Amino acid sequence: MILLFGLISLLGDMVYEGARGVNAPYLETLGASAAIVGLVVGLGELLGYLIRLVSGYFSDKTRSHWFFTIFGYSFLMAIPLLSLTGIWQFAAIFMVLERIGKGIRSPAKDTILSQATKQVGTGFGFAIVEFLDQIGATIGPLIFTFFFMSIGPGDKSVADYQDGYNLMWFPFVVLMMVLFTAFFMVRNPGELEKDVVKKPLPDRITPTFWLYCLFTFITTLGFLNFAIIGYHLKSNAIVSDAKIPLLYALAMAVDAVIGLVIGKWYDRIKVRLNNERAGLLLLIILPLLTAPLPLFTLSYHINYIIIGVVIWGIVMGTHETIMKAGIADITSVKKRGTGYGIFSMSYGIALFLGSAMAGFLYDFSVNLLIIVMILIQLAAIPFFIILKMKINQNN
Repeated sequence: MILLFGLISLLGDMVYEGARGVNAPYLETLGASAAIVGLVVGLGELLGYLIRLVSGYFSDKTRSHWFFTIFGYSFLMAIPLLSLTGIWQFAAIFMVLERIGKGIRSPAKDTILSQATKQVGTGFGFAIVEFLDQIGATIGPLIFTFFFMSIGPGDKSVADYQDGYNLMWFPFVVLMMVLFTAFFMVRNPGELEKDVVKKPLPDRITPTFWLYCLFTFITTLGFLNFAIIGYHLKSNAIVSDAKIPLLYALAMAVDAVIGLVIGKWYDRIKVRLNNERAGLLLLIILPLLTAPLPLFTLSYHINYIIIGVVIWGIVMGTHETIMKAGIADITSVKKRGTGYGIFSMSYGIALFLGSAMAGFLYDFSVNLLIIVMILIQLAAIPFFIILKMKINQNN
């Protein structure tokens, strides 16, 4: 089941991560401003994460995790449908729809996957999926990179971007085939966790969970979205259009490797401290690395930007691995879809506010944007200290 979902995630990321590397430049080509790009990206993330609260609750209530997973993945067709758009308003609608689909499927998918990861270690299990996920996230942007390089140098036209989006039909169709294969092979994934010996968790949302959400909300609020980075590179002509998705591919490759390292480290800390929640102590990585991130990624020198992209990938790998494994370790299986939904809603609100704020501040003052992002990360550290105390109390 872990490998099947890894392949599904690989194909899914080929589609939407490939598109995310060029969505901001495409909107800019269609005439959208930095503020509009920030709002579109932020709105998509907000709706995508808000709907997880509803989909997570009802997937738990109805025990229909497979239905929500399959239905949500069908929304990925919005990416190749971008090939039919010609004005930024319609392109924005498809970009937002893709995020909504991710919101519908994610709590249910992560619940199914968490039941399998309990047998191999939640950190390592989710890290395997994240590794395969990021292979797809690396291949996706490279598809656009090589496609743009193949049609010659210079700025790319609207038609060039549309032809690139059209390439995404193939991985989308294959993804749906693999997803249905997984469904027919493992109809009842709950059996994978039932016989694993573990300390039972209360069938309610715990205080540790709420502290985890609060800390993650603050540090995510100050995490610079790659769409703003891509807009910065495009509007200042720092690199060519073809190299923007290439830089995003670099970030995804770093994300893949770091995910495996963090996942294994996460499980080892739990074993060493004999505490199922102790892996969350690795969260301190987030504010420490995210704080200097805008200093590099909003530079005008390519070497500093490359360093920033690598840091961005490390932060993403930590986010993606710990946040999924953490929910599995602090919520019971009966409340896990709800837990993923609540956490994701909080995460999405932070992404929306952070993206919108970054877009407006970028138009106003890049230096002010950098200062605000650093201050937000510093504000997250006291909440980590409180969370650490709570984790130690639960030992």
